[in-house]
Amino acid sequence: MNATERSIAAAEAHGAHNYHPLPVVVATAEGAWMTDVEGRRYLDMLAGYSALNFGHGNRRLLDAAKAQLERVTLTSRAFHHDRYAEFCTELAALCGKDMVLPMNTGAEAIETAIKTARKWGYRVKGVPDGRAKIIVADNNFHGRTTTIVSFSTDPEARADYGPYTPGFEIVPYGDLAALEAAIDEDTVAVLLEPIQGEAGVLVPPPGYLPGVRRLTTERNVLFIADEIQSALGRTGHTFACDHEDVVPDMYVLGKALGGGVVPVSAVAADRDVLGVFRPGEHGSTFGGNPLACAVALEVIAILKTGEYQERATRLGEHLHHELGLLVGTGAVQSVRGRGLWAGVDIAPSLGTGREVSERLMERGVLVKDTHGSTIRIAPPLVISKEDLDWGLEQLRAVLVG
Repeated sequence: MNATERSIAAAEAHGAHNYHPLPVVVATAEGAWMTDVEGRRYLDMLAGYSALNFGHGNRRLLDAAKAQLERVTLTSRAFHHDRYAEFCTELAALCGKDMVLPMNTGAEAIETAIKTARKWGYRVKGVPDGRAKIIVADNNFHGRTTTIVSFSTDPEARADYGPYTPGFEIVPYGDLAALEAAIDEDTVAVLLEPIQGEAGVLVPPPGYLPGVRRLTTERNVLFIADEIQSALGRTGHTFACDHEDVVPDMYVLGKALGGGVVPVSAVAADRDVLGVFRPGEHGSTFGGNPLACAVALEVIAILKTGEYQERATRLGEHLHHELGLLVGTGAVQSVRGRGLWAGVDIAPSLGTGREVSERLMERGVLVKDTHGSTIRIAPPLVISKEDLDWGLEQLRAVLVG
């Protein structure tokens, strides 16, 4: 066996089979490119589900991490440290909010948002204890904890994990009438992805997000935007909600906030929402640690230049134009997305999304399938137009010949 085969065999033998990765073993990476243990290079068109928006080995982020590694990496929140206040101040300003509650992973941040909404419902809105309800959308993906999968409609994510956590109502994504009908006096929040990533990069109909904002304001309900995948430059704006000038009550952030270097997530909201917590009521040993804050501060500084939002807009227009041409060939049924983010529905006659991903891998391009014949395209925002075009050429070759 070669090095790739040995590594995969060992992973299959000793690692739990909760993922089905493509048969490539990455050893090094830089920018938009990864190199495997055999020395083969691949164009990364997934970017760690947007965790790597700023590319592999981004020098600014690595330098920030290295400098902090020499100073202090963890204190726990039992003590203050000298990067925490600056991180909270800068992230709150980026979000236009008063306060930030940092965690580590996206799922932890969603759990934090759920706890925040319920506590706000009881302490501020006056919902009777134990009756708080949160409305979510079908085809959602917010994480994999037992509470979060309780309101998933994906059988793979949900099956065999019951008994499930109550307190959630599922409505069709993009359907304002259904959302309005579901809101009652016990509703404390509406939790939505402004673009549903795992579902295939589904963009809601125009006016939906403003409608959600209007309804939640009128009914005294929190609007929670899960921007874990969609924020921080991916769609051409700092937040996907910006496309429709919508400001939610709560942003949930993760992935790109850690720059692909360390896991960093956060909830950002105003004081009347996040101010419901008192000492001891929620926390995390690693949340808001010095290393995470140092890296995230550099991410925020990068975003403040607007460079990556502009790149995602410009290259995203090119990406969607080129993918749209494939629809006319019959190889692609539809394309959705915003910025450097696309869901591509492959004609079933050409194979499953997994099969197309494997053929692309053989040609040096790495993407990921979802839901049958759909592939997701989300390259690092540092990708050059030339590399993007080369990747699209490989896709055309696989689909059209």
